[in-house]
Order: sequence, then C-alpha cells, then structure tokens
Amino acid sequence: MVNAAVILAGGQGKRMKSDKPKVLCSVLGEPMLEWVITACENAEIANVCVVKGYRGEMLDEYISARSSRSEIVTVLQAEQLGTGHAVMQAEDFLKQYMDGNILVLNGDAPFIDAETINSALAQHIENDSAVTVVTARIENPTGYGRVIRTDTGIAGIVEHKDCEPYQLAITEVNSGCYWFKTAELLEVLGEIGNDNAQGEYYLTDCIELLIAKGRTADAYMSHNPNVVLGANDRRALLELNNAARAEIIGKHLDNGIEFCCTDGVSVGNNVTIGQGTIIHSGVILRGNTEIGENCVIGCNCIIENTKVGSNVNLNNVQAYESVIEDDVKIGPFVQLRPNSHIKRGVKIGDFVEIKNSTIGEYTAVAHLTYIGDSDVGANVNFGCGVVTVNYNGDKKFRTVIEDNAFIGCNTNLVAPVRVGKGAYTAAGSTITKDIPDNALAIERGKAQIKEGYAERKLKHHTEKYEKLKKEHESEESGN
Repeated sequence: MVNAAVILAGGQGKRMKSDKPKVLCSVLGEPMLEWVITACENAEIANVCVVKGYRGEMLDEYISARSSRSEIVTVLQAEQLGTGHAVMQAEDFLKQYMDGNILVLNGDAPFIDAETINSALAQHIENDSAVTVVTARIENPTGYGRVIRTDTGIAGIVEHKDCEPYQLAITEVNSGCYWFKTAELLEVLGEIGNDNAQGEYYLTDCIELLIAKGRTADAYMSHNPNVVLGANDRRALLELNNAARAEIIGKHLDNGIEFCCTDGVSVGNNVTIGQGTIIHSGVILRGNTEIGENCVIGCNCIIENTKVGSNVNLNNVQAYESVIEDDVKIGPFVQLRPNSHIKRGVKIGDFVEIKNSTIGEYTAVAHLTYIGDSDVGANVNFGCGVVTVNYNGDKKFRTVIEDNAFIGCNTNLVAPVRVGKGAYTAAGSTITKDIPDNALAIERGKAQIKEGYAERKLKHHTEKYEKLKKEHESEESGN
C-alpha cells in the first residue's frame, strides 16, 4: 500500500498584494509551500502532487529548482472554485494510489508537522476510516470550519459562514489537513455540489457524502494547535512569522542553545544548532544551515545554507552556501559568497570578501581583502588590501596560492597565476607571472615624478576652494 499527498496551492491571495502565488510568501525566509513539502518529506511521503493556479509557472520553477526527497508533480486548477474543485484536478494522480491513502494539505498552512501527519494516519488505519480530519482546539475559532463530533467519530465540518449560532461556539476546528482512503475519496469527489454561501465546491462535503454511504469519518486532534494557522494577508503572515520564530527559538533553548537576546533573531525551520552555542541579537539563520557545538554567532550574522563546524566565532558575517570548518574566527564585516570553503583554524579579519574559494588550514586573511575563484593553501598570510584579480571582462580565472606563502600588502594577483610554496610578494606588487617556491616577487612600475603637474591639474580645484574660503571669511567679518 502506497500513500501520497496532494497540496492545494492554487490561490492568488489578493489581500497579500503580491505578484506571486500566496504559497510562495515566506515564513522565516522559506515559502509556506516549502514548510508543507518538508513536513511531507519528514513523514516519508515520497509522492506529492501540487495543485497550482495563479502564476502556476512560478510554482513549477520553484519546485524544479529545489532539492527534493520526494517525487513532486503539478496539476493546474485554471479557476479557483474551492478546495473540492482543486482536488478534482488531481484525479489522475489519485488514481495511481487506489489501494492506499491520500493526504490532502493546504499549501498556505505551514505549521503541519510530520508527527501530526503520521499519528493521524495511524489512527486513520486503526479505525478503518474513510476519512480522518486533522483538527485542533483554539481559543478564537473565527473563520475556521467547525468539527461536529459524534460518539463514534464526526458528523461533518461546517464552514464558518454556514454555521448555525450554536455551532459558532465550537472551538475544535478543521486544519484543512485530511487523510482519505483514495478509492473512497474518488467515489464521492464528483458528487460535491456548490450550494453554499460562497458557491464553491468544498472538500469538506466529501465527509458528509461518505457518512451517507455508511463509511466512517473520524478526527485526529493534533497536539500542535498551530497546524490550523494560515495567512490571507500580510498581517496574518507576520503573525505566522512571529509564531514560528518563537516556537523554533523555544526548541533550541530546550536543546541547550543560549540566546543572549532574541531581538531580530530568526532561525529557519531546517536549521540545526549544536549544544553550547551562543546566539547574539540580529542573527538570521536560514535554509539548510548547520551550526556546530560551542560556537559564538555574533551580532547581525546572516548564515544561509552553510555548514559551520564547532568552536567557530563569527561576528557580523554574511555566509551563503559555504562550509566553515572547526576553530575558525571570522569578522567583523565579512562576506562569504557561495562555494567558499574555510578550513580549520583560519582567521579572517574585517572587511574581507571571499567567493568560490578554498582557504587552507591556519591561513590568516587580516583585512580589506578580496579573494575570488582561488585555491589557497595552509598557513598563508595575507597583508592588507590584497586582491585576486579573477575577471578580465570576459572570463574568470583561478588563482593558486600554495602553503606558507606570504602575500604583501596591496598585492594584486592577476589570474591565472600561481604563487609557489613559501613564496613572498612585495607590498604594492601587481603579480602577472607564476612565482616559484620560496621566491620573492617584486612587480612594480618605475616611479616617475613630474614637477608642477599637480599644480596645473588642480588649479581649478584650488581656485574654487580659495574663493569659498574668502566668502566664508567675509561673512564672518560682517557678523
């Protein structure tokens, strides 16, 4: 028996005032859809169908670009006529899993989790239910469909706008997440009508249709009340961000992570942090970032899709799609662009940028330096103001600096070029040729001094200054 999932993601979300599908609006830097897909993958659901609608091509682009553990296909809902209508568009997908169960999820309800999915499925199978609704009890159920329970399960779900007054008092609400026996869902899907306040085809009507056929309908109440939360406008989206932020920081606190201050701190859903690590204010950790043990992540760091080892000290660092090994110290005001690999024991000082480069063990890059498209060995020392000149306006080339080299201040290394083991470059040199091991390279232009040149060149600038000075002195004497 194979189970699969259908994620409803066709809505525009007009109140978001966005030119992209609502499900691509972000919570902690990840689209809401990503949270839902990740929950499916964590629940080991390998086959997923996303029902797209508004700007569906953007969903296709996003799904094709992401690294996925699941097989994800998309189908188009050309008109947004309700949740039941959306599932109808996935009929061909459903037919592939006739002997299994199908999970239906809302792509704009990001807090569904693998534990809820799997626990609901276990109850669904144990009770031999045709449908099991995931529910939660919340203090303010306004806007949510109410769950009507019976002694043996549920009698149905009533949308808020269709509720009788007594039903509005119910606080157990529908999360928009369902497990169906696939064959039984297909049996009633075509029987849904749109005789309701919105003139839409509600997936919830399938429950009453199944009950009318003598099938069992049940509800699983999640221990996570946030599974019901979604967003239809920017205010609600901000509330989702705040809820996610608080929940995730709380989990890390429980795991022994120290937060000196949570002002401006944002930790993504897929981020892992080792014990003993300290997080300061303004830190943003996004994507599939891993932070090791006993690190200090200083103020205003942004770390995205980067692996950080243990005993690392970062201060005002931005790092993207890179690797930082153990015992590294970086900052302040350093940027690691994609495909940078900083090896054990490296020290990188202020105002340094590294891109698509490997920096060898115990190398020091003090300050005001750019290293791009380079392979740097171990125990190399960079003076202030070094630049690897990797781009000639047409193509990019690599620089190789071997172990124990010493790169003098204000050296330009014009790639492609190799600096040999233990080689030196004199300060102010522009190196255009390979340097043998243990050699000193001095490559400077011959100094020329042209008497009187500056006086002629700057005459206009000097006259303008003298005029302004006299005007200012005249104003002061007049006062």
